[in-house]
Amino acid sequence: QVRLVESGGRLVPAGGSLRLSCAASGRTVSASTMGWFRQAPGKEREFVAAISWSGGNTYYGDSVRGRVTISTDNAENTVYLQMNSLEPEDTAVYYCAAKPGNTGIETYTRYIYWGRGTQVTVSS
Repeated sequence: QVRLVESGGRLVPAGGSLRLSCAASGRTVSASTMGWFRQAPGKEREFVAAISWSGGNTYYGDSVRGRVTISTDNAENTVYLQMNSLEPEDTAVYYCAAKPGNTGIETYTRYIYWGRGTQVTVSS
């Protein structure tokens, strides 16, 4: 079992920056890929970014590419999502997720472990 706990979500003005954190614990060896997804009210869960613990390969969703950076602190078993130039459209609950392997990176149904989410609200 892998436990994921997100933090860092808050209200920010448009154009601002935010860093989300995801602390992983438990059998993290079974979760080689870490991802961030987001879900706004009435919308599908959307892929934001993903990274592998081992090689640091990174993946980004089209709507955030160039504005976000995903990174890891392997010693702390923590994944970060740095978000810049935030827009009101970025308002959503952001979820941290984990899965074994590196296939289906952008498909939320492929992820096994999920955190409870952290709310990000961007004011216009």
